[in-house]
Amino acid sequence: MAVCWRQARHPSCAAPPDHGRKTVLRRSRRAGALALLLWPGLALASGIDGSRLSAIWSLPFAGILLSIALCPLLTPVFWHRHFGKVAAAWSLAFLLPFAALYGADTAGTSLVHALVAEYVPFIILLIALFTVAGGIFIRGNLHGSPGLNTAMLAIGAVLASFMGTTGASMLMIRPLIRANDNRVRTAHTVVFFIFVVSNAGGSLTPLGDPPLFLGFLKGVDFFWTVRHIFPETLFLIGALLVIFFVLDRWHYQREGLLPFDPTPDTRRLGFDGAVNFWLLGVVVALVLMSGLWKPDIVFDLYGTPVELPGLLRDAGLIVVTLISLHITPGRVHADNQFSWEPMAEVAKLFAGIFLTIIPVIAMLRAGTNGAFGAVVSLVTRPDGQPDPAMYFWASGVLSSFLDNAPTYLVFFNTAGGDPQLLMTQMATTLAAISAGSVFMGANSYIGNAPNMMVKAIAEQRGVRMPSFFGYMAWSAAVLIPLFVVMTFIWYR
Repeated sequence: MAVCWRQARHPSCAAPPDHGRKTVLRRSRRAGALALLLWPGLALASGIDGSRLSAIWSLPFAGILLSIALCPLLTPVFWHRHFGKVAAAWSLAFLLPFAALYGADTAGTSLVHALVAEYVPFIILLIALFTVAGGIFIRGNLHGSPGLNTAMLAIGAVLASFMGTTGASMLMIRPLIRANDNRVRTAHTVVFFIFVVSNAGGSLTPLGDPPLFLGFLKGVDFFWTVRHIFPETLFLIGALLVIFFVLDRWHYQREGLLPFDPTPDTRRLGFDGAVNFWLLGVVVALVLMSGLWKPDIVFDLYGTPVELPGLLRDAGLIVVTLISLHITPGRVHADNQFSWEPMAEVAKLFAGIFLTIIPVIAMLRAGTNGAFGAVVSLVTRPDGQPDPAMYFWASGVLSSFLDNAPTYLVFFNTAGGDPQLLMTQMATTLAAISAGSVFMGANSYIGNAPNMMVKAIAEQRGVRMPSFFGYMAWSAAVLIPLFVVMTFIWYR
C-alpha cells in the first residue's frame, strides 16, 4: 500500500502549500515509485477506456438483471437456494473474458476499484443501518387504518432525509407491516412505502441518498438540495400520499379485516432498544465526518485511492454494528423477527451488480465516443445547451436499473462537473440530475438498495409482494405520470 499527499478535494496527488513543497514532492515521487514496484497494475489505474468497449460487454449486467426479474417467477426454489451462485456466475462471465482480452492487471485493478471504492463502503453502511435500525422495536399494536398508514409513510419520508433511506426504511417497515397484519391486502402498502420512504424521502440532504452524498463530496453545498428540490419533493411525496390514502381506503372499506389480529393489544406503545437511536446518530456523524474532514492523505490500493476519512468512517461503522449487536437485548431482535437473510440477499446480488456494471459505467463515461453515446447525446440541445428535461429522464431511467450513485456522477460530469457553475447558472440542470437519480430509483426493485431490503423483509413476514415486472407495473402506473407532470412544471 502506498501513501501520497494531496490537496483536499483534488483528484490527483499534489503538493500542499508552497512551504516544504520540494520535500513533499520528493516523498510523493518516492511513494509513487514504490507503489509501481509493489503493484505493477498501478500503471493501468487510470481506468477502463470505455470508448474501446463494445456493447456486448453489457450482457453480463443484463443477464443478472434478467435473472433477478425472471428466476423468482420461473424457478423460485432454485433461485431461493442459489441466487448467490447465479450472481457469482454472471460476475465471472464478465471478469474472466475481460482478463483474457485486456490482461489480468486491468481486470484486477477494475475489480479492486469496484470492491474497495464502491461496494465495501456501500455494504458496510447498509449493514450498520440495517443492524442499528433492527435493534429498535416499536412495541404495542398500531392498527393499520388508512389514516395511520398514511401518517407512517409521511413520518418515514421526513426521517429519510436525516437518517438515510436505508435507516428510515429499516426503522419503519417492520412496525408498518405489523400494524397491517390483520388486513386482507397489504402489498400495496409496502409498494408505496418503497416509493415514499425508500426513495423520494431521501432527496433533501446529502444524508438521504448516496447520489446526493457524492455531490456533496464533489463540492455541492449541504443545503443546496433542500433549497432547490424542495418543491419537487413536496409535490411528489404529497401526491403519493394522497393516491395511497385513496387506494388504501378503498381496500379497507371493500375487504375489511381478518377475523383475528395476530398482534394482540397487550403492550403499551413505546420503544425497546432505544439506545440504538444514539448509535444512529453516530452513524450520521461518521458519514458527515467523511465528507467534511479532508486531511491531505490518500492511500493507494492497487490503483484505487482510499482516503483516511473513508477508512475511519468504515471502521467506525463496523464498531457501531458490533456495539449494537452486543447491547441490544435478544428479546428486541426476537420481537422484530430480526434476520440476516434480507441483508445477505442484498449483499450477494449487489456484489454481482457492482461487478457487472463496471463496463457499463465505463461506456457511459466515454460520452458520445462510447457504445452508449446516444444516451449522452440526448441530454444536449442542438444549440449546445444542456436540456434539463432530458437530464432528468436520462439520469432517472438509468438509475432505475443501474446503481444511482455512479449514474449521478456520470451526468454530473457530463454537465461539466464544476459544482459552483452547476449550483448557480446551471442550477436547473443539477436539480434535474439530482431529482432524477433519487426519485426514479423507485422505478424498479434494483433502483435503490433499500427497495430490495424492504421487499425481502416483507416477504419474510408473509406479504405477497409483486414480482419484478409486477412492481414495475405499479411504478409505471403511479410514478411515471407524476414524473411527466414534474417535467413540464420544473424542467422544461
